[in-house]
Amino acid sequence: MTRVTGRELFLIAAIGLFWGLNWPAVKIILGEIPPWTLRAIGFSLGAAILAAIAVWRRETLRPAPREWCMIAVAGLLTVFGFNVLTAFGQLLTQTSKAAIIAFTMPVWASLFAYVFLAEAFTRYRALALIMGMAGLVLLSSEDIPAFTANPAGPLLMLGSAISWAAGTVLLKGTDWTLGPIARAAWMVGFSAVPAVAMALAIDSPAQLPWPSTTVLATLAYHVAFPMVACYVAWVLLVARLPAGVAAIGTLIIPVVGVLSAVVILGDPLTWQRLAALALVLASILLCVKEPAAGGTRRPD
Repeated sequence: MTRVTGRELFLIAAIGLFWGLNWPAVKIILGEIPPWTLRAIGFSLGAAILAAIAVWRRETLRPAPREWCMIAVAGLLTVFGFNVLTAFGQLLTQTSKAAIIAFTMPVWASLFAYVFLAEAFTRYRALALIMGMAGLVLLSSEDIPAFTANPAGPLLMLGSAISWAAGTVLLKGTDWTLGPIARAAWMVGFSAVPAVAMALAIDSPAQLPWPSTTVLATLAYHVAFPMVACYVAWVLLVARLPAGVAAIGTLIIPVVGVLSAVVILGDPLTWQRLAALALVLASILLCVKEPAAGGTRRPD
């Protein structure tokens, strides 16, 4: 079994806060910048900043020959697939609902980790997952007809969850020679290539009006924290914890996203959302308190 240390708990909290606030941030940005252009800017600037930090920290930016394919696929799944699908999904789905669907990710990550990494599915982890997912189901129960009226949005968000989960398991299942920041730089960098190509082909970014000061400030936050700080924190977290435990830790993100949408976007605060917050925090506490004795792999 796995005990979560104070440092890992800090990473979970930072990811939950900054990626949670990113949900209303992206909604604000999409009001003036189309999805492909947003992702092209975010990925390109994020990759450049991460590469510069890696060089400053004297981390090599040259992957081993066997790592090129793995880091490209991990990046395209974890960064490109998740972020592009959530951007388009938010155009078709209310922000709080989009976050709920996207964070079925722990279910898929736990299942993929059990199948492909032979990670044990302990009773603590199972109960944490059940409680966390119960919180998300409670959130979705607020308006089921509206939740299912437009299937395109929910399907895009479900695809984003599966994409991130698959990338997380691939990231965990590889022995890397690259340091965490260099790894994050390549993951974001590989994602920038198709995003830039699609932005040039579809959005004609040179012809777009200059964004407002509010959107530019929000874009700066989006690049500095979700694109740079959070991906470094996520790579570190996946390296230190079983994939299933790391994934369950992300359940705080949609709660922060929903509550910040209440404050920033004016979404209503309901009893379901408050109860979901309690369930999700309880699920994370179970992971933190999981006994340290035993192994992290399932018995054969």
